[in-house]
Amino acid sequence: MTIADATAAHRSEDGAAPRPDGAAAPRLEEITSANLDAALGIRVRPDQEHAVAPVVKSLAEAYVHPGVAWPRLIVDGGRPVGFLMAFLDIDWYEDGSEARSGLWRLNIADGEQGRGYGRFAVESVAAEIRRRGGSELYVSWHPGPDGPEGFYRGLGFRVNGETSGDQTVGVLDLTDGADPGSRRLPTGA
Repeated sequence: MTIADATAAHRSEDGAAPRPDGAAAPRLEEITSANLDAALGIRVRPDQEHAVAPVVKSLAEAYVHPGVAWPRLIVDGGRPVGFLMAFLDIDWYEDGSEARSGLWRLNIADGEQGRGYGRFAVESVAAEIRRRGGSELYVSWHPGPDGPEGFYRGLGFRVNGETSGDQTVGVLDLTDGADPGSRRLPTGA
């Protein structure tokens, strides 16, 4: 039985997989009028504010990129703990030559970091990209000692030599045949 099979077999009624202690796992919620204020209330640590845009900017970008942006609230036990926004099949070079999908924005609330919510977010985006037939997950980050490079590299992302503005671009291979020496997210995460 794979991780995906075990998870699917033990889902609760709301779709969240249980934790070993029996509690429901974090889940994603589509942004609606019912949870908009909760999403807007997500704030990263003050020392991270320079490296990630606030949720309000992400939602504005989602509004103007409706076919590409995939914004979601991360909820655990009924409380909002983070926000993510993926980009799905974006025209990367704006010339029709390559479509890419990946993590556009990740905001884990101050006080909720270090509890696995960032990994959950990346795994959730990976699962959505796989569901849509994709084989790579892209992300970009601000370089430097206070940036998230270690987090992303620890999940198996590799720097691909590109930049997006002043950010480093990383890619995670989502195929089953990826380099066995790399740390990849489990299939069906």
